[in-house]
Amino acid sequence: MEAILAAAANIFEPSTLLVLGIGTVVGLFVGALPGLSSTMGVALCIPITFGMDPANALVLLGAIYTSSVFGGSITAILLRTPGTDASIATTFDGYPMAQRGEGAQAIGMALVASLVGGVFSVCVLLFVAPPLSRLALLFGPQEYVYLTIFGMISILGVSGGNPTKAFISAALGLLLATVGFDLFTGYPRLTFGQDELFEGVPLLPALIGIFSVSQAISLCTGEADIGAGNMIKTKGRTLPAWSVIRRCGRTLFKSSLIGSAIGILPGAGTSVAAFISYDEARRRSKTPEAFGKGEIEGVAAPEAANNAVTGGSLVPALTLGIPGNAVTAVFLGGLTIHGLVPGPRLFTDHAEIVYTLILSLFLANLAFAALGLFAAPWVARVVKVPSAVLGPTIIVFSVIGSYALRNSLFDVWLVLGFGVLGYFMERWRIPGAPLVIALVLGPILETNLRRSLQISGGDWMIFFTSPLSYAIMALIVLTLAYPIFARRQQKKREQDAS
Repeated sequence: MEAILAAAANIFEPSTLLVLGIGTVVGLFVGALPGLSSTMGVALCIPITFGMDPANALVLLGAIYTSSVFGGSITAILLRTPGTDASIATTFDGYPMAQRGEGAQAIGMALVASLVGGVFSVCVLLFVAPPLSRLALLFGPQEYVYLTIFGMISILGVSGGNPTKAFISAALGLLLATVGFDLFTGYPRLTFGQDELFEGVPLLPALIGIFSVSQAISLCTGEADIGAGNMIKTKGRTLPAWSVIRRCGRTLFKSSLIGSAIGILPGAGTSVAAFISYDEARRRSKTPEAFGKGEIEGVAAPEAANNAVTGGSLVPALTLGIPGNAVTAVFLGGLTIHGLVPGPRLFTDHAEIVYTLILSLFLANLAFAALGLFAAPWVARVVKVPSAVLGPTIIVFSVIGSYALRNSLFDVWLVLGFGVLGYFMERWRIPGAPLVIALVLGPILETNLRRSLQISGGDWMIFFTSPLSYAIMALIVLTLAYPIFARRQQKKREQDAS
């Protein structure tokens, strides 16, 4: 409680409020730019935080994360151009509403749903994270092995519907995670004589290259185009009537719960939560045939879910050091850069900083709601930025950010190399998120696997002696079995319908 009260005083400092406001504005614009993800926005801003206080640095990154998820819904509704993958499901009913001249109401419902989902997830983070951090004290190296395997399997199950390509991406990430000094023998591995790789592949250049430079290359080559024609004009009030909000109340609560739960699951992301919540709202609706034709609940469900993921995904990241998705993988990079080690001790050694981040997320949700209410039509105009201008600008900022990390030209070449790699991965439809998460989880997996075997003297039965290990094994089995079960249920429903 003392840490929470100190954090509450911190977030009302003028410098903290200024940082939070800047992060909210940046996040809205990043989210509104189609093809520019929350991950990229957070990754690009990490170098800016080098000289900042750790608490303010996390406030900035948290504000960008939360507001960018909502920002993507603006162009999804007005232009049928989702700013982020989290907003794809929002186009199903948001764009038909805009075509009817109800774009303002659709944005208003997206704003309300995003606010409800975001605040709900922050409450989950505030009340679930500390108990989970105490539970994490019971984890030994063998439990962490299963936990990282669980994260890997979750990635393969939700990455673009092609497990084979997700496996290729994750395998490449694991290979890159072996670069550097072997902590147990002291021998360098796969460094090819480069001193800069002795500590491993730097996370920040890899993140910026995969998520930022690759998209910039696509913009420069004309393969990606953010121009979306004329804006659809909106009319009428923006905030939905109280009767409409009340009608969507059950959907808002259920979608927030689904989003928070999926956010806690390592490897799952905002788009997964949005699609699951949209499908659940459609199935439970009294008028399912209205979905896809401009049903306002079809806007409320995915927007509440994808914003609820933001707080949920930080639960495993802060308490266990396991990134819930690609954005929290970047967050872990930001934490380590400022000397903060994720895990149970984070809530004891740096409690004031952590609670400052958590409480600032409340304000960040209120801030993007206030800004979104008045600035949504103007933010949508950001899609008018020519690709020929945006692409080189992203590359310039990426180069500056990568060089600022260690003042090394090697990092500049590294970020450009990862950008080319990410560009071809995108062309071949190989997802980049598994590579990034595997790059983060790989050292955790290797270190705890080898430590466990050292403790047991090489006896693999150590992985079958703990009740927690059996619980996580059960989750792994359920994660593997669920897609098979879901496909069978889908086939059964199709047969019943026919």
